[in-house]
Amino acid sequence: MSQIHLPSAAQTLPHAWRSTVVGRAAGANLKVLRMDAQAYPDEIHDFDEALLVLDGQMNLDLQGRRVQVGAGEVYIVPAGVPHAVAEGSHGTLVIIDR
Repeated sequence: MSQIHLPSAAQTLPHAWRSTVVGRAAGANLKVLRMDAQAYPDEIHDFDEALLVLDGQMNLDLQGRRVQVGAGEVYIVPAGVPHAVAEGSHGTLVIIDR
């Protein structure tokens, strides 16, 4: 068992938008990253992805539809759905995927 302070882990990363795996549970990766108000380009996965904002706000762009995800909120992006992050997103993001 281990205890990880996720915001601190994100702050120690050398680059924004580059996640690091901090653990695995039930076959899923638990990743953390820091958002720095810059946009992140469109991506698509063959698996569902949970995006949990610990602090700050993420401006998620889903095929032209903007969704604001605030601190303490999670958004589940279904497999096969293109998604990007718009400018202004900031704070700590946890990603749960495989």
